[in-house]
Order: sequence, then C-alpha cells, then structure tokens
Amino acid sequence: MLTKTSSSPRVLFGSGLRHTVAEEVARLGCQHALVLSTPQQCDSAMAIAETLGDKAAGIFARATMHTPVSVTDEAVAHLRDVNADCIIAIGGGSTTGLGKAIALRTGVPQIVIPTTYAGSEATPILGQTENGVKTTLTDPQVQPEVILYDPELVTSLPTAMTVTSALNAIAHAAEALYAQNRTDHSDALALEGMQHFADGLPAVLQNPTDTEAREKTLRGAYACGAVLGQVGMALHHKLCHTLGGSLNLPHADTHAIILPHAIHHNAQAVPDLLKPVTDIFSGTAPGPSLHAFATKMNAPLALQDLGVTEAQLDHAADLATQKPYPNPAPITRDGIRHLLQAAWTGTAPD
Repeated sequence: MLTKTSSSPRVLFGSGLRHTVAEEVARLGCQHALVLSTPQQCDSAMAIAETLGDKAAGIFARATMHTPVSVTDEAVAHLRDVNADCIIAIGGGSTTGLGKAIALRTGVPQIVIPTTYAGSEATPILGQTENGVKTTLTDPQVQPEVILYDPELVTSLPTAMTVTSALNAIAHAAEALYAQNRTDHSDALALEGMQHFADGLPAVLQNPTDTEAREKTLRGAYACGAVLGQVGMALHHKLCHTLGGSLNLPHADTHAIILPHAIHHNAQAVPDLLKPVTDIFSGTAPGPSLHAFATKMNAPLALQDLGVTEAQLDHAADLATQKPYPNPAPITRDGIRHLLQAAWTGTAPD
C-alpha cells in the first residue's frame, strides 16, 4: 500500500474496524460524535452509536442524494444543539457528502465508515444541491480525517451494484493515466486501484461474503477515489455526464458501459500510457481488455439495455462535442458517434 502524505487522512482496512470507532474519536481529541446516515441505514447508525457509548452525541439519519443544502442546514443546527465536536458518517456517497458539507460549515473533524464503493470519502470534493442546481467544489476542509474500511459492511452489497460501482471506480483510474496533470503518485494510485479490482472482483462474484476479496475491492475503491481527487478527467466522464444528464440514465451502469469504448478511443492517441490497462486486465488492447473483463463480471454492456434509443445517439454526440475540453485523442462528431454506436449495441470496441 502506498505511504500517505501528512495531509492525507488516516486510512485503515480490516474486518471489524467499525468496533474501534470510539478509539478513533479519542485519537482526534474529541468527546462527542454525531452519527450520520440515510433513513435506510438508521440501524447501522444506531449500532455505531451503541459502540460509542457515552461518546455518542446522537444520530442524524436524514442524509440524501446530491447533498441538499436544506438538509445540511438542519444537520448543522442539530450538531450544535447536541454539542457534538466531530461527526461519523456511515454509508455511501450521500452520507459522506452530508458529512463533508457539515465539515465545510463548521470545521469539525470527520470519521467515515463506507458501506459502498462510492470512493467519495477519499476526495476533497463536495457536490451540493440548492434550488435544483448542483454545484461542485474542491476544498481541503471537506477531506475526512479518518476512513475505516470494514469489509464486513459490504458483504451484503448486491453483486450487480458491486460490479457497476467497481467499473465506475476503474474509470477514474484509467482516465487518470492520461490526465494532463498526472503525476507519478497519481499513476501509482491508479494502477494500484485497478489491480485490486482485477484481483478482488472475480472472487467477490464467486463468494459475495468473502471478506478478503471484499477488502481488496475496498482498497481499489479508496485508491481510485483518491486519484479522482488529484487529476482531471476527460472523454469518458464527459460522455457519461452528457448521457446521464440528458437521458436520466443510472450513474454507475452508464460508466460501466462507456468505459471500454472511451478508453479504446483514447488508446489510439496514447497507447503507451494505457498499456498498463491491458496488462492488468490480461488482454490484447486497453479497450477490448476492459470489455472482456466487464463481460466476465456480468456487467451491463449496452446502452440500449438502459432504454436508450438509437435515435438519441445523434443528440448525445452533438452535446458531447459542443464545448472543447482536454483529451488525448481528437474529439470529432463522427468519432464520438461511432463510439456511442458500439456502446449502444454492446459490442467490443474495434
């Protein structure tokens, strides 16, 4: 595992780590922790509060998608009412986002206990929604101080969700390899993240309760999330945001489908930078290697299976080429339309 810099969070991996949360609160020099969750994960929040004992300041179980500012207002008021001096977020991206938003407002330290592969806990990035508009910021203040990856908490995560969220994370790592602002450290994180998923995901499919395999995938999620916070993304993410925003498609499924095709497109321009993808996923070229891996993992492969019609591809290609953005391969309307056609049918990129 890579050595983290002094400004990085304290990151721990291991079965049963959630039971050490009181020790982590004390390590931060704090006395009373407010536990955050979504309504669906209130039972998990209650279990953490029980573990904390007299260090528990209460539970706020109203975290929701896209981190609405109105919910953050309520959470901050509750934090102050119960005199909490730190927060513990247990859950996925929604709960982590609320914790970050509270930290941005108040400066209280955060402990995150992920229960999905969202990876947002590893970044200094926060997306918030107000009046129906979502904005994103990057600020060291929102980077959690402690992350506890307990593989026992993800053994019940549905296999289909595990696969699509893993491919979503792999997309961060693959695009990081050709980012304009990439560094040796970001490259190392990207390779580490992809290798963990390549090793762990097949084993999770064989036995979803295999905590050793689940820990590998959590390590992959952390590394891929960390690299997302360090470098810029390009074609793959642009296409996924375009498709998701204009056609209201599921986030992780869209990433899983587009990934091999976007990487294949860019591999024509930077084959050497993307060669590690071929090596890690044991194929003949980066895009086809990712497509073969996704196929073996029973991932969604075709946009048409998400309800996209062939007629909608023209509009998506128009939207994706309206504004220029950094990318190693040229962005042309014909090239993007060809890419989308292959992603629509689900065939391997050629």
